[in-house]
Amino acid sequence: MNSKYTYTFLALSIVLLISMLGNISLGSVTIPITDVFASIFGTSENESWQYIVQNYRLPKALTAILVGSGLGISGLLMQTLFRNPLAGPFVLGISSGASLGVALVILGSGIFGGTFAIVLISKWSIVVAASLGSFLVLLAVVLVSSKVRDTMAILIIGLMFGSITAAVVSVLSYFSSAEQLQQYIFWGFGSLGNLSWNELLIFFCIYCLGLLLTLFSIKALNTFLLGENYAKSLGLDIKKSRFIIILATSLLAGTITAFAGPIAFIGLAIPHLTKQLFHTSNHKVLLPAVFLFGAILMLICDSIAQLPTSDYTLPINAITSLIGAPVVVWLLVRQRKMMF
Repeated sequence: MNSKYTYTFLALSIVLLISMLGNISLGSVTIPITDVFASIFGTSENESWQYIVQNYRLPKALTAILVGSGLGISGLLMQTLFRNPLAGPFVLGISSGASLGVALVILGSGIFGGTFAIVLISKWSIVVAASLGSFLVLLAVVLVSSKVRDTMAILIIGLMFGSITAAVVSVLSYFSSAEQLQQYIFWGFGSLGNLSWNELLIFFCIYCLGLLLTLFSIKALNTFLLGENYAKSLGLDIKKSRFIIILATSLLAGTITAFAGPIAFIGLAIPHLTKQLFHTSNHKVLLPAVFLFGAILMLICDSIAQLPTSDYTLPINAITSLIGAPVVVWLLVRQRKMMF
């Protein structure tokens, strides 16, 4: 990594640490920073604060870091692969597939009714349904991509899969009760605070697998910036590299959607913000920078959503959209041409 970015990365790391401590400190009950440290290490004299930090706020902060960094990296992968500044982590229909899986569990359970519906709708059933929905869409996109040479055609196919799943969800919504619709809408708001330590461990393991595939693809990502024809002339296996990038994106974005719900605009805005600060297209620099930026922004959004000193919590999806959408508009107006 270029040494000229050392101080920038150091500053971002410090900001990440401050954002995490601030996120843990703020909430309906404000906990002093010194007590946050004590609670994390289990030495706090206030048992209630220690319980809150260890069982709720620390897992939520770690989830925010995984979600923000994972969405940012997924967005960068898609924008590089498709050479499209408006491509996001869910452009292949991954989020739509997850939404369809959850809709079949929540909205479709009304067909079975009674006791079966109550058993069917649980925390893990929603996670599994979202994961299966994402996987099936991924499988369809991969099968199609193996038959298609043009990368842009894969982008269009992904959008079409998204439209199909959205249509099925609309039909299910039409025949569902108000209670089922409300539960599905609440899932769509997104949430970072529902994971236990065991669930967070599973989330982290799959996240690491997606991250490893991403690190393996750094050379291919830099080569894709030059165009597919030039990449072929350099000896790059286009189909293999494209498959690995799509798989990495699907693991990251699909797992995030399964555990935290569909969270908008982070994956779209973070890569552009990062490029504005670092002024480079080298993914050896961009990937760690996007990781830090995404984690910081998600922690800040979550801190805002908590409405400190209040018992209310705003939907995290609404906060990320309110912050992300103006950022994208500002970048488009300011730069006119997005950087690759």
